[in-house]
Amino acid sequence: MALRFNMLLQDEGYDPREVRLLRHQHVAKDGLTPYALWRDRPGEFERYQSAQKSDRSAYFASRYWAAFVVPPDGSTLFVGLYEIGDCAPVATDWIDPLMRQTSTQIGRALDIYQFERVPAFDHYAGRVRVEWGDGTRAWAQRASNRKGDKPVVELAREFREPDFPGFTNFIGNFGGLPSLPQSWVMALSAARGVYLLTCPRTFEQYVGSACGTEGFWGRWKDYAVTGHGGNIRLKSRDASDYQVSILEVAGSAATTEQILAMEQLWKRKLQSRDMGLNAN
Repeated sequence: MALRFNMLLQDEGYDPREVRLLRHQHVAKDGLTPYALWRDRPGEFERYQSAQKSDRSAYFASRYWAAFVVPPDGSTLFVGLYEIGDCAPVATDWIDPLMRQTSTQIGRALDIYQFERVPAFDHYAGRVRVEWGDGTRAWAQRASNRKGDKPVVELAREFREPDFPGFTNFIGNFGGLPSLPQSWVMALSAARGVYLLTCPRTFEQYVGSACGTEGFWGRWKDYAVTGHGGNIRLKSRDASDYQVSILEVAGSAATTEQILAMEQLWKRKLQSRDMGLNAN
């Protein structure tokens, strides 16, 4: 019989009917994610989670919250079980740890919930990954519902960052670059070659190359800072959270001229001058 998250709850003596599952997946404008917040500053993650929309207080009125976050590989990672108490409106000077704004600046009324971490589940935090299933927008679900009884897809010995998926399989967004695991950053810094940007708003694409000593990572850092990396057609558009992927990795002995030639070939293949954002 396949292991399910509700089995873990019941094994520790907790009734799934009293548990609500929360899958935190929002990304701040600067790329900070709940996963990175939990990984680097768990206290701030808990403070972030404690604030919920005031008009949905009845919806969150469960005895326990089981918290999950989304690592860069898109999986669903369990990070803690919390016993929930009363709630009250946030103070006017309260700053959201993820968005770094007050509730007024965010534009919605928030309540702060009292909470107590459940120590009995600490040994599962960062070790259990579940299959969330269809409807990832439904980020809060009752554990006792049919869709809430999540299959456990991994029970690791200890927490570890997700493995780098390989250059061919890597897909990211500029907004999420600051939250990438350090091992991913090292891999992207060690390789050069040709990459592809796609705009989620205009559906246009841009082919570029990374020739410097910091590889793909060094080139993409420029985009994360400026939003355009110095490219003419990207400058003429509003800032967008471009999706980035790798088209081809150059050999370690490849010269700058060879990498630029690879870039030109991909521009012709994808017709990114005529139907994209490349100007040259």
